[in-house]
Amino acid sequence: MTSPHQPLNIAVVGLGQWGPNLARNFAALPETYLHTLCDQRAERLAYTGRQYPTAKTHTNVNSVLSDPDVDAIVLATPVHTHHEMAHAALSAGKHVFVEKPLAKTSEQCHQLISLAETKKLVLMTGHVFLYNAAVRKVKEYIQSGEVGDLYYIYSQRLNLGHIREDVNALWNFAPHDFSILNYWLDSSPERVIARGYSYIQPAIEDVVFVTLDYPGNIGANVHISWLDPRKVRRMTVVGSQKMIVYDDTSADFKIVVYDKGFVRQPHKTMSLGQYESFGEFQLLQRAGDVLIPKIDFVEPLRLECQHFAECIREGKPPLTDGYNGLQVVKILEAADKAMKGEI
Repeated sequence: MTSPHQPLNIAVVGLGQWGPNLARNFAALPETYLHTLCDQRAERLAYTGRQYPTAKTHTNVNSVLSDPDVDAIVLATPVHTHHEMAHAALSAGKHVFVEKPLAKTSEQCHQLISLAETKKLVLMTGHVFLYNAAVRKVKEYIQSGEVGDLYYIYSQRLNLGHIREDVNALWNFAPHDFSILNYWLDSSPERVIARGYSYIQPAIEDVVFVTLDYPGNIGANVHISWLDPRKVRRMTVVGSQKMIVYDDTSADFKIVVYDKGFVRQPHKTMSLGQYESFGEFQLLQRAGDVLIPKIDFVEPLRLECQHFAECIREGKPPLTDGYNGLQVVKILEAADKAMKGEI
């Protein structure tokens, strides 16, 4: 194993769409060393391996698990492999970073959490948006009370293409939105309602609408689709004092804060002390300034990878630990059951 004064040796397993991004960041960080690349597709492994000539390459994950020089394993493999591979990596004494979602079931998540705790290893879930400066800024607005009483949040994550065969649009995209909602609201939903529609492949939902009831009468709605003419990654927060639009696709206006709302004002025909019900007040629309706050943006994935290394070095739980991954998987399970009419 690496000494405290040397970079952590990282192995990235899975070099599909997201794995190369993880490899790039771990290779660039001074705290980590990209020790190994692994993918069962020889051509994909060769392509990525040429970019990192000092990294070992393997087509068999067992070769990575048995390597005593590997400190941590980063899994960017298909969802159905997460539990088995993460369990094997933890059993081999490796710290583990798993791309979202953590596993296919909450029971599998519990097993990984228990094993990591028993082995005293770091288990981290790849909920990258919680390392996004804009997402964190919105949380600051909510926590400070600047938005007033929080009413509801709605999210749209839409695109045309990247249609998966192994998971539906819900499991592919919604972990981002669910993790953000839980992060902003410091809680999990009390109720989940969902409807899904399959058009391209039987029993694989392309479009999903999810309604979530959070504590404090806060509503949330998430619209997921890979059959939409536009690429949209937008979340809107509506409060009694202010409203916020977070647009991840915008280069210059990732957050826009609207000083808008309603104020109750007594009817002019009533005298002081005569008001006994809400109906005796009139609602007046209030429109104030529009603020576009400056965001010091650093690539969220870089911060996420850095945080993983930091947690290993300091022996502390990650922001997106196994429990964080578990809560998101619970929502995904509940939404799946609701779409099937099981709840």
